[in-house]
Amino acid sequence: MDTLKTNTVGSLPSFAAKKFQNHTALYFQGKRWTYKDFLNEVDQVARGLIAIGVNPGDKVALWMVNRPEWLFTMYAVAKIGAVLVPLNTRYRTMDVSYTVKNSDSVVWIFQAKSGPVDYFDMVRDNLNKAKDKTDISQNFPKLRKIVVFGAKPDLGMLSWDDMIHRGKKITETTLMIRSDSVNPKDTFIIAYTSGTTGNPKGVMHKHNLIKMTLDRISRLGMKKTDINITSLPLFHLYAYGEAIACLLTGSCQVLTETFNAAENLDLIQEEKATIIHGFDTHYKDMLDEQERKPRDISSLRFGTFPSGAPSSIEIAYRTQKELVQTVSGWGMTETWTFATVSSPNDTIEQRCEASGRPMPGVKIKIIDPNTGISKPRGEQGELIVQSYMNMQGYYNNEVETNKTIGRDGWLRTGDTAIYRDDGHVRFLGRFKDMLKVGGENVSPLEVEAFLLKIPSISQIAIVGVPDERLNEVPAAFVVSDIEQTVTLKEIKSYCQDVIASYKIPRYLFYLDSLPMTPTGKVQKHKLRQKALDSLS
Repeated sequence: MDTLKTNTVGSLPSFAAKKFQNHTALYFQGKRWTYKDFLNEVDQVARGLIAIGVNPGDKVALWMVNRPEWLFTMYAVAKIGAVLVPLNTRYRTMDVSYTVKNSDSVVWIFQAKSGPVDYFDMVRDNLNKAKDKTDISQNFPKLRKIVVFGAKPDLGMLSWDDMIHRGKKITETTLMIRSDSVNPKDTFIIAYTSGTTGNPKGVMHKHNLIKMTLDRISRLGMKKTDINITSLPLFHLYAYGEAIACLLTGSCQVLTETFNAAENLDLIQEEKATIIHGFDTHYKDMLDEQERKPRDISSLRFGTFPSGAPSSIEIAYRTQKELVQTVSGWGMTETWTFATVSSPNDTIEQRCEASGRPMPGVKIKIIDPNTGISKPRGEQGELIVQSYMNMQGYYNNEVETNKTIGRDGWLRTGDTAIYRDDGHVRFLGRFKDMLKVGGENVSPLEVEAFLLKIPSISQIAIVGVPDERLNEVPAAFVVSDIEQTVTLKEIKSYCQDVIASYKIPRYLFYLDSLPMTPTGKVQKHKLRQKALDSLS
């Protein structure tokens, strides 16, 4: 690759248009964009954002499934020096309200509807809590504009087309001045991740992900002729990072709205895709679908598949045999994705039973979580990371930031891992009580706090139990009111369309009291064992 002459995310489309010009940048539902086309779309959105009053440093919340407009907005926000706040499309009324408020977003762009999910209704539900439904500041003090994509706007909102039309008055000079003034040390994204403290936390990152992405491109041998399937949600940094890699290499990105195993395999065959991405859940679905209806997948070169945890190893080995060679890796929102990654030249054991080697500039330690003392190679402990890619901190949350990043710059991940003698890290799970449901982080405390609003529940504890497809799912242990017992059906009904579906408990167990430590903490390890015993 030629020396990169850009160091901000927003300048990447201009770089790619100049270097790759008429090469296909994007394919989506039968339509193609060259790199020149892609830049034009980005600039239209950037002008629109300037026209509706987005200033440098302003937060722009984006609630949309994978679409070209997501990508155009992603780069446009960065190009004008604003900060993107990607919203999980599995959020529901309460989740999305908290995130938009907590991030101090001044503009909220959302897709009206996707399949059966009516996002417009959920936005209206939040606005209806205000006395004056056209005065969004009553419920969202910092919010100035709401932009709806795919529907006629309500009074006080703008449509996507309105925003683009207003942007036509913004000159090329104005856009260039805004782009040139962006500082690569500034925050460009706040990505929300659930935490053990309950509510999601906003992870701030600056533009230095470009260097890490270039290093990963080099390690994996990614190139201009590659065709990437992007079916993971762009609101997660995993897919976001792969989108960046496509622009840096000049490769083609084949985008899907959501993950669907059959659609992925059809697109691999039709578009001659070379690279795919996913967690064990996605690969299992593709393996089963390919077995049901074989496609020609001979064009595939490799896939990325974060492995190492006991639940993923069997699927990883099966993937090598039946689908494609994969590389493993580890990362988290706070460290950026693929802080560690393996190489296509590594052994099959290293790519299936480990989680990669640290990237250049990333230091790894395994410590005793109680004493902080380093563990020898091969011994299990808590994974901590020192890296130029570590987050700037949690937005508006100095207390949690200081708990996570020490004065020496080492970041406590809360993950259990082993640093092997061969230099590969192996991710094993979490020390913290966080659940990982199909790749989504779920905070038990957040779900517990929400369900405690049900009058018949006096105490509750959420734990994870194994699930063949999703790795783990939530199970609720409830101490009910003496006169009334809540049912699982009632819990699901209470949660429906209010919190994300992956947070809703799948199992319900009743107890007279929760097992507690002498200091008053719930002994969740005992609850997990009780759940396992009951389900077996």
